Amino acid sequence: MKSEFNKNWNRSVQPRKQRKFLHNSPSHIQRKMMASPLDKSLKEKHRRNSIEVIKGDEVKIMRGKSKGKQGKVSIVDVKRTRIQVDGINRSKKTGDKIGIWFHPSKVKIISLNDKDARRFKNGNGKVKTKSEKVEENKTEKKLKTENKNEIQTK
Repeated sequence: MKSEFNKNWNRSVQPRKQRKFLHNSPSHIQRKMMASPLDKSLKEKHRRNSIEVIKGDEVKIMRGKSKGKQGKVSIVDVKRTRIQVDGINRSKKTGDKIGIWFHPSKVKIISLNDKDARRFKNGNGKVKTKSEKVEENKTEKKLKTENKNEIQTK
């Protein structure tokens, strides 16, 4: 992998190359990596497993010392791939309270901020099951063979 970002790069087992890919990626691709898993009810409603976190989403922490706590997302840092949640703080030696940074994969989205309509643009369509995909492929193959037969008869 070269030093600049390459969209055609497939994958590597080596962690150093994976980190390099993430570090050199442009901001619009880093934003897609800021996805968190959805709660069961949201999964059924939006027909997707995860979605990008934005300010105003309500999340539940799933890992670490703050596991089980809930709050609204107050800050989203795309460059460092971290989020801060309101009401979840730690205290310094001086007594000051500061927010804790979480990786988006370590939280679960409980309720979504619906202000951004483009956020749900791709997820509103019906998700096809494996059997529906197989049936669709069979019908496509039939149509192709029919078209070939028509062309040959002409």
